[in-house]
Amino acid sequence: MRRAGRELLSLALMDSRNHTLRWISAFERALATPDLAVPQQPELSPPLWELGHLGWFQERWIARNVQRQRGARGDPSQARLPSILSDADRCFDDAEVPHAARWNVELPDLAATKQYLVDTLETTLDLLDAAPEDDDDALYFFRLALFHEDLRGELFAQMSRALGFESGLIGMPPSLNARDALLFPATRWTLGCEPGGFVFDNEKWVHDVDVPEFEIDAQPVSWQQFAEFVEDGGYDRAEFWHPQGWQWLQREGRRTPRHVDQLRHGVLAQRFGKLMRVPMAQPVMHPARYEADARCRWAGRRLPSEVEWEAAAHQGASRGFHWGDVWEWTATTFRPYPGFAPGPMRDYSQSAFGTHKVLRGASFATRERVRSPKFRRFAMPERDEMFCGFRSCAL
Repeated sequence: MRRAGRELLSLALMDSRNHTLRWISAFERALATPDLAVPQQPELSPPLWELGHLGWFQERWIARNVQRQRGARGDPSQARLPSILSDADRCFDDAEVPHAARWNVELPDLAATKQYLVDTLETTLDLLDAAPEDDDDALYFFRLALFHEDLRGELFAQMSRALGFESGLIGMPPSLNARDALLFPATRWTLGCEPGGFVFDNEKWVHDVDVPEFEIDAQPVSWQQFAEFVEDGGYDRAEFWHPQGWQWLQREGRRTPRHVDQLRHGVLAQRFGKLMRVPMAQPVMHPARYEADARCRWAGRRLPSEVEWEAAAHQGASRGFHWGDVWEWTATTFRPYPGFAPGPMRDYSQSAFGTHKVLRGASFATRERVRSPKFRRFAMPERDEMFCGFRSCAL
């Protein structure tokens, strides 16, 4: 999809928008509130805001973008054409509407927001039909809009988990049989992406990294493995926690990962509004990075670096290296690759460098088009609302 031409992009954009509309229907059925109103939660934006933002994002970077055909080389500070929706920038520009303010901004109602999504997609497809077929610059923003909406689809799944309702649109990760860890010899690995097709700015550009020999789990840590840490008093022993993690733990009063009611002699967890017994062979889900790091220290192991994770994902595919059920915390602090230059969304990566931690892989809720062993997700170490987990490496 990163190199998709007009026809495939057109089909994918329609599929992604239809997936968004299915989420609207799921929210309407579950919430039964005017304009999808929900109680304010710190890690959420209002569902109605998220839906309107999708239309705004596509329109801003495609229909309203006078430098659209220049792709990532364009100047994002250039003036935009007006929106078809009155006050669209005031409502949905995430750079101008801080997270907390989204709960107070006056938004168009649900019917107007749905129509905005229909109208913006129609214009996008018309403009795509007139774009050059093999021009990466001319197709850049159509690909960007596609991946942005696909990633937002996973956010809707996270919201349904936080709000406690079953959408019927996603499943759960599978149970896995235990496998031995994998040993990889020292190598020189190439991180980053070559020019050509669509590339996220934090993936630019290719560079070689020396990787010493390492041993890594063949699959993410399971609930059974994590429960051993809990039952051994792992949440009470400061020696296993990074000092900042221990401070976070005392503030939160956490005894288990998020959504878990019991993690001794089995796992009872809230799954989309229902208290359920979770198979012990499923990957542990929703630990903050602090929790993942503490469990690794307790086991006499460590989190993998992102280059170790990526090298193993490529080289271990035929040896049983399994990924894609949960996003996986790594030991790596999110930083730019050599040669980095910010993309048109200037703050997409830059504002997170040096503070956020890298996650790799994908989750059971990730759209197939987004899945790539090169993709770098990033989050603060206390975040746990994502469908995240981890695996470990030998010291």
